[in-house]
Amino acid sequence: MTIQAKQFMQRAITLAQRGLGRTAPNPPVGAILVNNGKVVGEGFHPAAGQPHAEILALREAGDLSRGADLYVTLEPCCHQGRTGPCTEAVINAGVARVFVGTQDPNPQVAGKGMERLHEAGIEVVCEVLKTECRELIAPFSKYMSTGLPYVVLKSAMTLDGQTAAANGDSQWISCAASRELVHQLRNQVDGIMVGSGTVKTDNPRLTTRLDNGGRDAVRIVFDGQLGTSPQAKVYTQSSEAKIFLVTSSKHTEAVLQPYHDAGAEIIQVGRNTDGLDLSAALIELGKRNLQHLLLEGGSVLGGAMMRAGLVDRVMMFIAPKLLGGVGRSLLAGEGVANISEAFPLMNLCARQVETDILIEGEVHHVHRTD
Repeated sequence: MTIQAKQFMQRAITLAQRGLGRTAPNPPVGAILVNNGKVVGEGFHPAAGQPHAEILALREAGDLSRGADLYVTLEPCCHQGRTGPCTEAVINAGVARVFVGTQDPNPQVAGKGMERLHEAGIEVVCEVLKTECRELIAPFSKYMSTGLPYVVLKSAMTLDGQTAAANGDSQWISCAASRELVHQLRNQVDGIMVGSGTVKTDNPRLTTRLDNGGRDAVRIVFDGQLGTSPQAKVYTQSSEAKIFLVTSSKHTEAVLQPYHDAGAEIIQVGRNTDGLDLSAALIELGKRNLQHLLLEGGSVLGGAMMRAGLVDRVMMFIAPKLLGGVGRSLLAGEGVANISEAFPLMNLCARQVETDILIEGEVHHVHRTD
């Protein structure tokens, strides 16, 4: 694989990232057309029902598409959906070669798009920057295989592992640059989840606040006991984004009416020994086309999600501060009994964000038998 091919695919990935949080139930995709070493067309999928990345790149390139190389982060589709099959558009445009980042996990495509291009005499080069392209569509891949959203647990902690002082104060553990990055994340996910304790302690708005505006993700509150006030900011903050309240199926419509009046859509699920049935809740959220969720708090919800095997990735902002004392840990509730039962993190990466260190990794859920 040439350095130039990797550079072109990286540009396609950067384009695709502009669609993060906006394409569900479709994946984010980026594409560029290169003719004689020059980029002549580019595009990214902006939203479901809108033209795919390949189509936008072909439109921009026009006649220069003939004989060009197409770099696309995801295998072109070959079926008729809300839009036409991209493979046929690529073939009709006279594209010479197609460089694909990763195969589409959608069973309707899954290799068939590349096969169709081969049949038409187009050379196909597979798995260019495969790891990066697969990471780009990780939420879509999980959703296609399980129907469940991809959950990222984000938190800030001190160097001695505490997420808040003994009185619950946590503003602010992380630095301003880290908080800016979190707002960028909010701009890229489908929904933001918090537990009732976070709402009662911090009274967050869960909106996206960026200099260039951004957009608000769906806000999701888990509150089995209805301990949050319908007047909390998360319910009353003006936003075009929906607000979901996940609570127990035992509550009557009369009890839930104040939350309805505040504009919340109610999702009721059963309970188990660890509280609300979180798997059932995520299934319901998946049915609403929410594929990529950011779990921002608190420790009770985070601990329950981890024990239920529902956290896919963690993002830990570690600040150069010490609190001492008991404080508050990242995951509340019953922890593992032995180190051998710990939740290992895979594919780790770390970087400095101003004064903080950001550590990210995928959670490897080992099957446990009771």
